Amino acid sequence: MSIVLERLYVENYKCLVDFDLQLQETTLLLGANGSGKTAVLDVVYGIRRLLAGEVKITDPEAFPPSTLTRWQTHRHQQFRLQVRAGGESFLYWLMIAHDADIGSSRVVREQLVGGDNTVLFDTDMGEVQLYRDDGSEGPSYRTDWSESALARVVEQPVNTRLTAFMNTVRDTVVCTIRPYGLRAEASRADRQLGRYADNFVAWYHNAVLESPGLARSHEEALQLVIDDFDSLRLERVGADTRELRLRFASTNSNLKGAERYWLGFDELSDGQRALVVLYGLLHLRGGEGISVFLDEPDNYVALPEIQPWLVGLLELCEETPSQAVICSHHPEMIDYLGPTYGLILERNASGATTARPVGRQASQSGLKLSELVARGWET
Repeated sequence: MSIVLERLYVENYKCLVDFDLQLQETTLLLGANGSGKTAVLDVVYGIRRLLAGEVKITDPEAFPPSTLTRWQTHRHQQFRLQVRAGGESFLYWLMIAHDADIGSSRVVREQLVGGDNTVLFDTDMGEVQLYRDDGSEGPSYRTDWSESALARVVEQPVNTRLTAFMNTVRDTVVCTIRPYGLRAEASRADRQLGRYADNFVAWYHNAVLESPGLARSHEEALQLVIDDFDSLRLERVGADTRELRLRFASTNSNLKGAERYWLGFDELSDGQRALVVLYGLLHLRGGEGISVFLDEPDNYVALPEIQPWLVGLLELCEETPSQAVICSHHPEMIDYLGPTYGLILERNASGATTARPVGRQASQSGLKLSELVARGWET
């Protein structure tokens, strides 16, 4: 059991104003449409992309000026991320300024502090100061303040604490599964699953290359939820391209024996493709565990299919260094996870989002939490 992302603070991002969110190893984010659930995931994803060195601050998937809260007058955004990595709790602080007069944005401050309050990295107005694991000063230099300077720090024997933090954040999965956009082929192996899981085949390829035995665990889980499913494989269809294909074995009593046939990943139904991704998240990381933020994972999936996945998710979070944060409106999700792990996001009179635990009436009313939410008594 491990809480990877322990706390998130956001100032001046969409509806998140002076917003403070504390997370558990499993957290269900509840709330009406527009209450800020997806905004939370977008912030985590933007920070992950910045720290991976994949985007600049004004890129659409990071923090362009359009993400400023519309009713705020100041043009500074702040983000604080408390992350547990390597047995230590780190605090990451990012401040961005958007100057409307000159039409530019910059990182004003970026800092990483260890669990013992040792500063491990600091950037102030483009001036970088590196620190060693023991807190002693390292090199200093100027940097491009349109991007994360921390993302450019090279792993060294003297900055193992900083590296542990960076690897944990970079490996965090933030995903909204859109089955219709999933590609069936991949020309490379990707370590990181994309925001909409479109590169799942490339992510799967990387997982089975690193740990071939994980594929069997994934197959066994899918056999329980996809009718007639037997196995899956990556088939070479070009010099550098592989296609994910699934084998089915019909048990139709009118046929002589088991009739086997193959389907491409893109020939499956939307629900089947979603299941392949969902169970991949549970089984393709092995004992490493996973930190995953999922938006509406129950879309396209039937009730008998999502319930065993939920059981498996809780077991993963309890038995490995894993964390799951889920946004959902699904009654099964609400009733299964909400009473213990639920946080309700709601907009106050000013339009800003606040977070609170599920109230006591959820356990005292005799009604299911999903029914209370539907009646508006727990929103």
